[in-house]
Amino acid sequence: MRSSFEHRVTKETDIEVNLNLDGSGVVYSDTGVGFFNHMIDLLASHSKFDIDIKAKGDFEVDNHHTVEDIGIVLGKCFKEAISDKRGINRYSTFFVPMDEVLARVCVDVSGRGYLVYENPFTVERIGDFETEILEDFLYAFCINAGINLNIKVLDKGNNHHMCEAIFKALARALREATAIVGDDIPSSKGVL
Repeated sequence: MRSSFEHRVTKETDIEVNLNLDGSGVVYSDTGVGFFNHMIDLLASHSKFDIDIKAKGDFEVDNHHTVEDIGIVLGKCFKEAISDKRGINRYSTFFVPMDEVLARVCVDVSGRGYLVYENPFTVERIGDFETEILEDFLYAFCINAGINLNIKVLDKGNNHHMCEAIFKALARALREATAIVGDDIPSSKGVL
């Protein structure tokens, strides 16, 4: 089973993440940020990854440190769980519509972290979630996971819809990219 547990404690946060790539979408998200819990729920549900997150943070400052640190810990769990990447699809591109919105996420589980991200939001917050933090979460996740992410909202609209479409497309792309389809390392170099 491809799974991992990470616990990270800093002066700002205390984050625990359990991740099972071969799960069924079971989720427990206690991030301290209501809207972000909703996004983690979507990530688990649409990727079929089992995700358990418990987070404490310095919310008296804001929720930036907590959300970013969750990205770090979730990325480390992903990297450990995916291991040598033997037999995976490696690549995926997924488009997700959400009413008037269309989001595209492309992923390469290459071992090299890189993020290309278009910030489409027109409001500072969705509920208690600071929209500018999404880029920091995604960056922390992909750098620590060792994956290349290219994320773009092609048709913009309601900010809640844009964020949901991004997370659903990310989940579906990760699900497809991590699917086991063979026995070899998906690289002409023989290693990822």
